[in-house]
Amino acid sequence: MRIEQLGDGEPEIAILAAIHGDEPCGVYAVERLLADAPDVERPVKLIVANERALARGVRYTESDLNRVFPGSPDADTYEERLAAELTDELRGLTTFSMHSTQSYDDPFAVVDEAGPLADAICPYLSVDAVVEAGGFTDGRLVQYADIVEVECGLQGTAKAAENAVTLIYEFLAAVGALPSERGSAREVPVFRLRKLVPKRTAEEYAVFAANFQRVSAGETFAAVDGEKLVADEPFYPVLMSPYGYEEEFGYAGELTGQLGGDPVQRDGATRSYSG
Repeated sequence: MRIEQLGDGEPEIAILAAIHGDEPCGVYAVERLLADAPDVERPVKLIVANERALARGVRYTESDLNRVFPGSPDADTYEERLAAELTDELRGLTTFSMHSTQSYDDPFAVVDEAGPLADAICPYLSVDAVVEAGGFTDGRLVQYADIVEVECGLQGTAKAAENAVTLIYEFLAAVGALPSERGSAREVPVFRLRKLVPKRTAEEYAVFAANFQRVSAGETFAAVDGEKLVADEPFYPVLMSPYGYEEEFGYAGELTGQLGGDPVQRDGATRSYSG
């Protein structure tokens, strides 16, 4: 784990990259920030987490780091020990963590819940949506840190890396570490994960639905070896892709409201959001 700092004093803010070693966009953004060396008004801790997986270009070496928090210093696997170290490093810090995905081209945020932390930060980020992880936080860092995670774009792309740079600066401005002519908050829709969308073992998968766009009951949203899957109830796809996960397509979510503006109606059927 590599740790750097901008500014003097004890940090209250952290920027986190490389929870997964095959998601290098955050590392690129951290390197850019260090090269720019802006004069920060609040000290910032910068962390590149899973250096071992990053060097190998793999998601993890022994166990998925973002499934084993809070970890243990006496654990058998490298990632579980790293999780314990990282949990300690982030304790008490407002944290911004950068990821990338195979499901969506533009940035969106992931939080434990859309509470005060998300409301203070997410409307000032260039994100299409905020996702509440809800009951899907077991072993994930969002359960153990004051954190906003952002999926910066498609995994391994230059666009995701550049998005990560933009998002870092937006985050630092939102938390008062960099000066900003802060205008009114953008309206950002909030989606809550409701259930996993499983997929059986097959040779070929397809996804026809677009993430954050409403799927109606009776609509075909995916296929497994050519066999169409039809929605039995309305939902909003989240993190849904053909091959991003081994055992599921992604998640079915519901539109619950928005940050940064007047609340939307709580009936997802009455307002459809197109990301």
